Amino acid sequence: MNEFITPPNHVNFKAKRLFGEMGQIIDGSVAYVDLNGGGPIQRHTHEHNHLFIVTKGEARIEVGEETIIVKKDESYLVNGKVPHAVWNNCSSETVMIGISVKGL
Repeated sequence: MNEFITPPNHVNFKAKRLFGEMGQIIDGSVAYVDLNGGGPIQRHTHEHNHLFIVTKGEARIEVGEETIIVKKDESYLVNGKVPHAVWNNCSSETVMIGISVKGL
């Protein structure tokens, strides 16, 4: 899932798979995260998971004791039961799509 490809029977078209089966989608949103922005300030938990897809910039996802860097055209699935927060990790705006999903 790391490289863009041109699928068969496509022209001037590149695609990259960001995720596979992960559970039932609850909702989705787009977030514009300014320089030094993010949150929540206190890490939080909940029953559903988050799939974050970065479309511009770079996100820093703090999950438990780990820090995950997600770059443009990458995704990361956060286990909602683990304390987490999401922050902008670059010197310009970061844009992300967040999809809330029920776990499998």
